[in-house]
Amino acid sequence: MAVQSSTSSEALASKNVSHGHFILWREFVWGAVAGAFGEGMMHPVDTIKTRLQSQAILNGLQNQKNILQMVRYVWQVDGLKGFFRGVIPGITGSLATGATYFGVIESTKKWTEDSHPSLRGHWAHFIAGAVGDTLGSFVYVPCEVMKQRMQVQGTITSRSPVVVKDGIAIKSGTQIYGYYTGMFHAGCSIWKTQGLKGLYAGYLSTLARDVPFAGLMVMFYEALKDVTEYVEQRGICSPNWHGNHSFEGLVLGGLAGGLSAYLTTPLDVVKTRLQVQGSTLRYTGWLDAIRIIWATEGMKGMFRGSIPRITWYIPASALTFMAVEFLRDHFNGKVPNDNLRDVRRLSVDKKSLQEVA
Repeated sequence: MAVQSSTSSEALASKNVSHGHFILWREFVWGAVAGAFGEGMMHPVDTIKTRLQSQAILNGLQNQKNILQMVRYVWQVDGLKGFFRGVIPGITGSLATGATYFGVIESTKKWTEDSHPSLRGHWAHFIAGAVGDTLGSFVYVPCEVMKQRMQVQGTITSRSPVVVKDGIAIKSGTQIYGYYTGMFHAGCSIWKTQGLKGLYAGYLSTLARDVPFAGLMVMFYEALKDVTEYVEQRGICSPNWHGNHSFEGLVLGGLAGGLSAYLTTPLDVVKTRLQVQGSTLRYTGWLDAIRIIWATEGMKGMFRGSIPRITWYIPASALTFMAVEFLRDHFNGKVPNDNLRDVRRLSVDKKSLQEVA
């Protein structure tokens, strides 16, 4: 009888692990779809942010445009297409990042809590988000380099020294590398002129920005969920708030993304400058970029583009978390598995296995 109980326990564990892996792969898919959705919707805002942050390299420190001036300039020179330059590599990178970010976040969090009990709670959330984003960086960074260079180039009409739009002469920015007709052409051109180093330009600075950003966003998101649960338990708000996971993901995801984006803006400025500068080096590295930006532009330079960055991340994060929660509720719930915990806590119920044994 003991043998039968042990066998049943092992079979149940195997079944749960199997379903867990199945749902885990679903998380990769949902994360990829959600990430691409958020990037595609908010790409025009990201284009403005990238152009604002790269002005010092392309046009010098004098007469830098503010947000409204930059929006007007892009519209006058390139039209609607200018706002969507680089959207294909942007979506491609977001597919990879979203997949790894949400695909490994639960398993990483569970492993961290089990193997290092002292790191339970917010630290586990931070580590899980950081690991998920780091794995996606191998695809994301080259896509980010191509995307940002295409964004600052604008459309082909921006290549002439002076662009005439509606009878008005508009001076275009300095061009520091050849024009890219698309994602494939951009990748091949960067590879030919700068090699692998060019495609991974600013890789360490990207990790220095994205690892803390990803970790903070998960940590803030989970903390905000804990706060809503506490408020619900105290009867301050309706239980329907927490029951609607899509709406919860929309609101809490937006708050978590916006706060994380603002705190990591200086890291984003450094990353953008390093990736946009091309082969004509202005900064020799991450620390050199921080030193020069601080010395020449001060705190304002370090937080340049913070408003469009926050404006991008609040709705992008909100849409991403909403999409993930929606897909989880409407598709993961169809997987028949009475013994598996909710997908938000992917693990085998050890207590139940002990009772079976």
